[in-house]
Amino acid sequence: MQANKSFVDVVDEVDLDLSPFLIRYKDGRIERLLRSPFIAASENPTANRGVGTRDVVIDHGTGVSARLFLPSRAAMAGRRLPLVVYIHGGSFCTESAFCRTYHGYATSLAANAGALVVSVEYRLAPEHPIPAAYDDAWSALKWVASLADPWLADYADPRRTFLAGDSAGGNIVYHTAARASREGIDIEGAIIVQPYFWGAERLPSEAASDGAGVFPADEVDLLWPFVTAGQAGNDDPRLSPPDEEIASLMCRRVLVAVAERDILRERGCRLFAGIRDYYARTGGEATLVESEGEDHGFHLYSPLRATSRRLMSSIVGFINQPPAPELNGGLHWHAWEGKKINRTSTMTTAPTPKPMILGVPRRPFRDVFGYGMDMKHHCSGSSSTTCMASTIGGRGKAASSKNNYGLFSGPVWPNKAYRKGRPAAAAAALPGTHHVI
Repeated sequence: MQANKSFVDVVDEVDLDLSPFLIRYKDGRIERLLRSPFIAASENPTANRGVGTRDVVIDHGTGVSARLFLPSRAAMAGRRLPLVVYIHGGSFCTESAFCRTYHGYATSLAANAGALVVSVEYRLAPEHPIPAAYDDAWSALKWVASLADPWLADYADPRRTFLAGDSAGGNIVYHTAARASREGIDIEGAIIVQPYFWGAERLPSEAASDGAGVFPADEVDLLWPFVTAGQAGNDDPRLSPPDEEIASLMCRRVLVAVAERDILRERGCRLFAGIRDYYARTGGEATLVESEGEDHGFHLYSPLRATSRRLMSSIVGFINQPPAPELNGGLHWHAWEGKKINRTSTMTTAPTPKPMILGVPRRPFRDVFGYGMDMKHHCSGSSSTTCMASTIGGRGKAASSKNNYGLFSGPVWPNKAYRKGRPAAAAAALPGTHHVI
């Protein structure tokens, strides 16, 4: 990923600054700051950590395409593989399924989950404003459901189809799952990682933001009008899904992942709470994962950190857990990593699980823009993965023994009551629970 600072020399010409993602100049030029090098596909799995890759065109009219990731070891085992349709992030206006960042992430997901991953290359704003990205994701899902590609026909298990995405891709995944529910395409589960949702009125955590982190609130306010070409504001229901739309979801399982320091965290928790409450009445599985001490997109740019590995492990477990038997409209509870699976028929009779912090060491947080500037300074003119690892990898100085961060299990508590010493009061404050890795 490279961040270009040429805009500093022409600051008077800047019309809209959406750093670290994009700059629009008054003459109409668009400069994408967040980008990483193109990686070519290769069907030879030895060239890509045991995962073969191939590019396909889904719609010649719009140019929508995808990269397929097939883990060779899982494919040779002779069983059908879970099918994951992945939608990349990037604020609807940057990044690509073919760039190093998302090529690497999809490779890891395919290898770890033993899943056939279809990473969608959709059209970007502002050249192609919303709803182009939604339409392209829908075209990709229909194409996947048709099993028209030989890899899909030979290796995929369509009964275990998952939609997954991060940031803007998480928003697209939610809306694609809602549309699939309306139009009769069967989805086993949705994986929504640090999703981009917002609103006309700021929530308390958003109003208290001091501008630090990857997403300053002032810039988030500008994003949606920009990617919709001024056709919608932050009161758009696509940014704050109504309860009736959440109640239309037909996928059997949903995982929502948030990061503690992410300004979008509270929106993700609200989406999860709506899904959880709906599933408590109708049946389904709702899972929330929170990564403590982390900000937006940490798992993409520091994939070797322990928190990133734990998040990947949670997603892999979610994909590969055996389907639970039908419970007559009840909520399914699961625990992975060899623990006992608990099931209960109703939410109201389920015992409140005691919150659990799974401490893991971490390195100090490096935000996306800071990483991009480091890469520009240290790796100018180079796409060396060695340089990338030395800048953002999980190796380096030993983490401080005073800070342990990880994932938690228990209710969603906006006041951070899951911290040590306050579980009982917090559990009483919020009816309904969930089980999390």
